Amino acid sequence: MTTLSLLAQHVNRRPQRIALLEQIAVQGSITRAAKAAGMSYKAAWDAIDELNNLADQPLVARSVGGKGGGGARLTPAGERLLQLHHRLQAIQAEVLQAVDDDADLQVLGRLMLRTSARNQLSGRVRAIKPQAGNDLIDIELPGGTSIQAQITRSSTQHLQLQAGAPLMVLIKAGWLKLSAAGETADTSLNELLGHIEQIQPEADGPSEVRIALHNGQTLCAQATAEHLAHHGLVVGSPVRAQFAASHVLLGTQV
Repeated sequence: MTTLSLLAQHVNRRPQRIALLEQIAVQGSITRAAKAAGMSYKAAWDAIDELNNLADQPLVARSVGGKGGGGARLTPAGERLLQLHHRLQAIQAEVLQAVDDDADLQVLGRLMLRTSARNQLSGRVRAIKPQAGNDLIDIELPGGTSIQAQITRSSTQHLQLQAGAPLMVLIKAGWLKLSAAGETADTSLNELLGHIEQIQPEADGPSEVRIALHNGQTLCAQATAEHLAHHGLVVGSPVRAQFAASHVLLGTQV
């Protein structure tokens, strides 16, 4: 099964995401598409980031700012996703007509989980390196960027990981350590490079920092205003996001 097919199943369970994609195709504007889909502007951006991160290539191409809050259009991959969604809807209708017991649907529902991790990235296993009682999973993200995850040997077996296997990488926003790209990096940590796309201040906590990575994916981090000022990080700044291999959570399709 391709990544796009798996993603089509994912958005099929999130109808508002599909509505947003359909409206982007019609409206050509994130602001107007969000309104038409019944979403806030911020929720629309978050949804687009998640979909782009889960796909092998971006589904939505965006331009920040400008009239209407920024333009947007579906990429060819995004258009194919909509086509797959419509096919899945037809198949789903046939399956539901064939279900005799509501308990069957409840079982399916328990297998379709959501996660609280703010960052969800698609990737593939490049190599598995034994490390004492654990395994170090070498992961390739779209564009060739690589990171590592440290998990137990039993987790490797439970997830049935092997070289080439697709997986989902989960990283909590609070686990990301931000610094200016020109500063000395901690070589013991994973790093992802990009630039700050947006800083959303919060009245009762750290700011939400949206980072556009060089490979087209997006990260969401948290940082205090003091931390950002200390490192000279503002919108447009090149930035390094670092995190421990033990803070990388992995998921696979059941």
